[in-house]
Amino acid sequence: MAMTGDPERRGPEGLGTRMRHVLEILDGDVARFLADIGLDDYRPRYSPVVRALLARGPLAIRDLAEEMRVTHSAASQTVAQMHRAGFVSLEPGADARQRIVSLTARTRELLPLIEAEWTATTEATAALEAELPYSLRALLDDIVEALERKPFRQRIGETAAAQELR
Repeated sequence: MAMTGDPERRGPEGLGTRMRHVLEILDGDVARFLADIGLDDYRPRYSPVVRALLARGPLAIRDLAEEMRVTHSAASQTVAQMHRAGFVSLEPGADARQRIVSLTARTRELLPLIEAEWTATTEATAALEAELPYSLRALLDDIVEALERKPFRQRIGETAAAQELR
């Protein structure tokens, strides 16, 4: 897949750097839109948590992480931020280490606004993908599937450069 545009504006060549840059652009613009509609303290990273809790009800952080397909640590950090901002509540679970995450009344009151943002973002994503020669979502799904078949660590280890390190 060739990149188009001015080579001087492409930035670093690393794949991870490029993916983080795209995510920063997207998340930054979503965050600015959220502020525009009065959700100044609601972050784009909160939406997967809200969606999972709406779909499944209160969840342990471990189950929430699994539902969102992120690490326990990432889910725990996001939940902690949401708890400080008043978007979720935390209750003790079956054992002392488990915490159950629930949406607060504040979040439920904001749901019409949050859902309107989801709809607008989904429409904007479709418009962006219409400008591209491929679907970003399909491409990302294909990348995940390829990495599930063969982890990137294994791919690195199989390179000639990695063989020279051993």
